[in-house]
Amino acid sequence: MKKGLIHIYTGEGKGKTTASIGLAVRAAGQGLKVLFVQFFKEDRASSGEKEVLRSIGIELIRSNCRHPAFTKDKTDSSKVRELISGAYVHAKKKASAGEIDLLVLDEVMSAVNGGWIDQFDLIGFLDEKPAGLEVALTGRDAPPELVQMADYVTEMLKIKHPFDSGVNARKGIEY
Repeated sequence: MKKGLIHIYTGEGKGKTTASIGLAVRAAGQGLKVLFVQFFKEDRASSGEKEVLRSIGIELIRSNCRHPAFTKDKTDSSKVRELISGAYVHAKKKASAGEIDLLVLDEVMSAVNGGWIDQFDLIGFLDEKPAGLEVALTGRDAPPELVQMADYVTEMLKIKHPFDSGVNARKGIEY
């Protein structure tokens, strides 16, 4: 690709990660090298996409920590910061070295909004990324500065969700 573009999948609705997985699968199917980074996901946790992505040649990195919204008072904030930062720095190095064609930063908006990744560092990385690198960013509440610099912005709007009526996340559908 001559010019890699920036995609954002944001909003309160379901489908942000799903859309980025579809993009990654499409890219891999066309022979592109894909790095898919999932913040706030543990490698040991069950998820439908984990083994499938790896089996088709997509490099998948997970930060191996859960979001503090789920761990509450059991959260080791310094460990969360270390794990999120480590995954982010690794992704930036691979991208800057020109080793990949598509970089997906799944739930990066949560990492930015929570202060684990500096928004202006991310903006600087996107400004300086290799010209042909395509980047997809997901998560709720995309900051306006990121929205402004993106080429594609899709907002997932929740109209209705089973969780609101007491249905928990289901294996193979939500994870």
